[in-house]
Amino acid sequence: MQKVTSVKALRDIVQQWKQQGLCIAFVPTMGNLHAGHIKLVTEAKKKADRIVVSIFVNPTQFGVGEDFKSYPRTEELDQELLNAASADLLFLPTVLEMYPQQSKTVVSVADLSQSHCGAHRVGHFDGVATVVAKLFNIVQPDLAVFGEKDFQQLLVIKQMVKDLNMAIDIIGVATERESDGLAMSSRNAYLSKQQRLVAVQMYLSLCKAKESVLSAEQGMSTTESQQQKCLENFGFKVDYFSICRNDNLQQATDTDEQIVILVAAKLGSTRLIDNICFNRNPTIN
Repeated sequence: MQKVTSVKALRDIVQQWKQQGLCIAFVPTMGNLHAGHIKLVTEAKKKADRIVVSIFVNPTQFGVGEDFKSYPRTEELDQELLNAASADLLFLPTVLEMYPQQSKTVVSVADLSQSHCGAHRVGHFDGVATVVAKLFNIVQPDLAVFGEKDFQQLLVIKQMVKDLNMAIDIIGVATERESDGLAMSSRNAYLSKQQRLVAVQMYLSLCKAKESVLSAEQGMSTTESQQQKCLENFGFKVDYFSICRNDNLQQATDTDEQIVILVAAKLGSTRLIDNICFNRNPTIN
């Protein structure tokens, strides 16, 4: 695996690949890699000839009081994992490389960016969209692979690519989970042993909500309230627990078939997110 830190060096390598007619996949990450990230690389390898992975802790998507400075950075271990996964090129830019002094351009995706996590982390998705747009412009991939754990982020990126006529296929990959169901996340490392035992309740609440929606024995708002209260009883501070349409994250109705249930909550000082997607009519493909 090659490693580069500059935009020019990356572009030189990618240009050579393109001249050879190779298909290029891109997996953007913030490092501190786990099995969920490696799954993205594995899926990318099924669809492309060369795999580019970036590790960049993006300061513009962290708000005031969030964990930018303390966000775990494990570059040596990350490189070992990527080598083992047979990634071809690692892009490790500095903040100054990604954001030259006096950068003034911000990419913002209206509506999708302002609900759910966007309402609780104002400006977060502007930071995400901007850095992903920059990375796409630098790498020029044929396809890019993202995890579905941050479902709202995935929709924001898909919308941005569509709106800006970017010739990039966006591939979503199902969330990788621990053996008890907890979604893998770099932030799980912040949890104490006791909190780690409790954290799985987030996924269990999603599963219970899914069962409730499928049974249609009560209204969706009642299910949302019940599961939020359940999580609060376990010590979570819930930002939202929402049953939505999976195409635009608007509140789901009884006539909607494609559903995503989204949850974000703090356990102690650690903010966790998760979701579960399903079809209310499994006979429809």
